Amino acid sequence: MSRTVRLATRVLAPASGLLLFLQAALVVTGGAVRLTGSGLGCPTWPECTPGSYTPVPHQAEGQLHAWIEFGNRLLTFVLVFASIAVLLAVLRAGRKDLRLLAAGQFFGIFGQGVLGGITVLTDLNPIPVAGHLLLSIILIAGATSLHSRRCAPVTFVKASSLTSKISLTHIVTSFIVIVLGTLVTGSGPHAGDLQAKRFGFDIRTMAWIHADVVIALLGLTLALYIATRTNALHRRRITIFTIIALAQGAIGYIQYFTGIPEILVAAHLLGATLVWIAAWRIRIAITTSPTAVQFS
Repeated sequence: MSRTVRLATRVLAPASGLLLFLQAALVVTGGAVRLTGSGLGCPTWPECTPGSYTPVPHQAEGQLHAWIEFGNRLLTFVLVFASIAVLLAVLRAGRKDLRLLAAGQFFGIFGQGVLGGITVLTDLNPIPVAGHLLLSIILIAGATSLHSRRCAPVTFVKASSLTSKISLTHIVTSFIVIVLGTLVTGSGPHAGDLQAKRFGFDIRTMAWIHADVVIALLGLTLALYIATRTNALHRRRITIFTIIALAQGAIGYIQYFTGIPEILVAAHLLGATLVWIAAWRIRIAITTSPTAVQFS
């Protein structure tokens, strides 16, 4: 192994970890933009205000809102550099198995920038706002896979029919839970701006549908735990998922019965990100050879 390959291999671990952290952070900071009413702190795109790419003194939206929104935009640039670092490390290390994942991160971040611009130019229409989050969820899954496979190529395995079917249903249901969460949010009071359009669904009804699917997800988690009784790695990851999901559910119920306070909404958004990462790690463990998964 050449010195260049060894160096690239060493760089890949922290670079992929940073990329995953930043992808998750983009969701949390995006939530902060919405919860502080700063969604139109920079009222245009790609400029922040007409004639300037940065906030300007005395703009009508206020400096605090402008810099909160602008800070979220700056994080996208940090993500671009992190994705380039990962892509270069993958190429230099000769990891052909990771090229598609690394390239997907790079181009996906540009897609996020464009979708963010559409969100601003449509005055925070809830459809692109929801799409912005869901694209982040997809990119987080990719970044999780990248980081998981950083040590060595994996061998994809075919689990027992029952375990594989439950696992697939589990990850699909996890995604549906997040989609329903965006519909609840898009029907609630924290729109990012007082004048922003809402979906118009009854928030109580959407919240209970969301909660019902979460209960179904916990049932699937129990079934998956029973189905993987002979695999310690699988059970450990399922246990971690269960702990995070139960904490997330508790936050959800508390925020619902306390009038949806901003701090709990922020915690719930962070929890949704962690739940998704934990769910994806279960899927990775079940679909790849245990001997190749060296990072558990």
